[in-house]
Amino acid sequence: MGNISARTRLENAARSGLRPDPVLSVSQWADTHRVLTSVASGQSGRWRTARTPYLGEIMDRLSAWDPCQRVVLMKGGQIGGTEAGNNWLGYCIHHSPGPILVVQPTVEMAKRWSKGRLAPLLEGTPALRDRVRDPRTRDSGNTIQSKEFSGGILIITGANSAVGLRSIPVQRLFLDEIDGYPGDVDNEGDPVDLAVMRTATYRSRRKIFLVSTPTYKGGSRIETAYEESDKRRYFVPCPNCGNYQVLDWSQVRWPEGRPRGAYYVCADCEGRIENHQKTTMLARGEWRPTAEGDGETAGYHVSSLYSPHGWLSWGDIAEEFMKAKADPPRLKVWVNTKLGQTWEDRDGERVDETGLMARREAWGPPDADSGVRRLPGPVEVLTAGVDTQADRLEVEIVGWGAGYESWSVDYRVIWGDPSAQAVWRDLDALLQVIYAHAEKPGGIRVAAGCVDTGGQHTMSAYAYCRRQEAQRRRIWAIKGRSAPGQLIWPRKPSRTEKGKVNLFVVGVDQCKEDIYSRLRVADPGPGYCHFPPERDADYFTQLTVERRRVKFHRGHRTAFWWKPDGARNEALDCRVYAYAALHSLLAGGKRLGRPDGPPAGKTRKPKPEESVSQAPQEQPSAPRPRSPRSTGGDWFGPPRRGWL
Repeated sequence: MGNISARTRLENAARSGLRPDPVLSVSQWADTHRVLTSVASGQSGRWRTARTPYLGEIMDRLSAWDPCQRVVLMKGGQIGGTEAGNNWLGYCIHHSPGPILVVQPTVEMAKRWSKGRLAPLLEGTPALRDRVRDPRTRDSGNTIQSKEFSGGILIITGANSAVGLRSIPVQRLFLDEIDGYPGDVDNEGDPVDLAVMRTATYRSRRKIFLVSTPTYKGGSRIETAYEESDKRRYFVPCPNCGNYQVLDWSQVRWPEGRPRGAYYVCADCEGRIENHQKTTMLARGEWRPTAEGDGETAGYHVSSLYSPHGWLSWGDIAEEFMKAKADPPRLKVWVNTKLGQTWEDRDGERVDETGLMARREAWGPPDADSGVRRLPGPVEVLTAGVDTQADRLEVEIVGWGAGYESWSVDYRVIWGDPSAQAVWRDLDALLQVIYAHAEKPGGIRVAAGCVDTGGQHTMSAYAYCRRQEAQRRRIWAIKGRSAPGQLIWPRKPSRTEKGKVNLFVVGVDQCKEDIYSRLRVADPGPGYCHFPPERDADYFTQLTVERRRVKFHRGHRTAFWWKPDGARNEALDCRVYAYAALHSLLAGGKRLGRPDGPPAGKTRKPKPEESVSQAPQEQPSAPRPRSPRSTGGDWFGPPRRGWL
């Protein structure tokens, strides 16, 4: 063979450059190029769609050649849904470039997603590493919220930023956790509608991916979008009889008292299916539409029951259910995040104050020094809530035990002008009282407290809390905020300019809904609220005076709390602030024991050899959506370093 001439080599190179890239689907691209890093995934290495086969079709509907314009994924946790979206973004950057917009619930979450998810995707996948400009290069176009690449740009923003949603026209739109979006952004309308308007230019070639765990029945964006679709469910074959079925929570069983040993019972042959058999079932599964849909939207629903073997087992889900079923707010989170279903509550129902008053109890003799009843053994920590009024301070001391069981330990009204020092000295003395305890000879005192800084005496409240900070005591200046998605306890405080004190913004709506849910718990144990004989009718009226009202606009739910004009609600406010103070301890790692009381609510009588998963809708509660981070769980640990 003679040497190839320079001309021939040049022609071969030219022909190679003219050869079109292979037509790949998103799943094929991911299997070929995607590399998971230990930073963003618990299992690093090459991506394998075979590990989560139910994601294959979802990703492929996002491929450039597929005619579908909108893909909806209503999901539970631990099923890999976020990575499906990340694979799509990698595919777009590498194989089908164009303008892309990613929307997270808030700008802060968008930045965290960019650092924790997108950056590892770009750095860990060789095919993408050189596509996005080096952020260290001057004028690289690579920032936390903007990534330029050959042929396109990726913009990351939050649903709470109207400016971010008014960015350039985009061909691809990734709307993540849409049920966490605000109902209205800067008075400009629904953030989903604003974002979708950005795709109008690419009407026939656009792709919109909506992903979320659901929240409330009738007010969930992802459920609304799913209902407009062809409502696909993932059918898997029984290893025993071969019949295809959708995995349903009602078919999960476990031995009495051992939820970790949960298994699945086939709906057709009633054969027993073990968790490890899921691998074979998922590999042979198939998506089937269950509705006609609108012709443009492919909708998918998948619960955590499909989580691959080694990720989240049926035993894990059953164990979490057993912990959550007695505590209404946690049960609601379980239904949303594990079953991927909306929660249907009894909105607007008022708690019966007469019933609460009738169940008052004397849990111990009054202490000779404080006059307060000796605390029962289950009380492990005390918190205080302080409501500031024009002529007084009102204070409730609340004891907390496992599973958020609570005791109204003390309630005081400190009369006087809050602009003077006397009332604050009296408050300081009250918060340092040592309360006698049935099992702790030395007694216990208030571990944390929240002081309302609203109203006419803001600077006086700031000054008091600043002195507490100087003494390294956990008495916090707080301000309540009524807003969807507001965490009970913020990740960090804001620093006030005038008061020179750390101010914590508390999500009062979530506090109230948790409190009202637990006021409905009928049996002592997790979530139950105890009251002493000293609480009078006025206290219970104030505690239960508010009602939650709901407005729906364009299919989206906005909840707010309402009370009659002139009605007093100081008792509720004090309880809200004491509950927020408990969450300040949770944020620092404070720790309590496991819930050990009897579960609340109805349960179906199990067979002698097994327990049957109860339908969550039987639980008498009406909580609203909450972030798992604000829930805190069962466990409390030692205070943050530097706390007393």
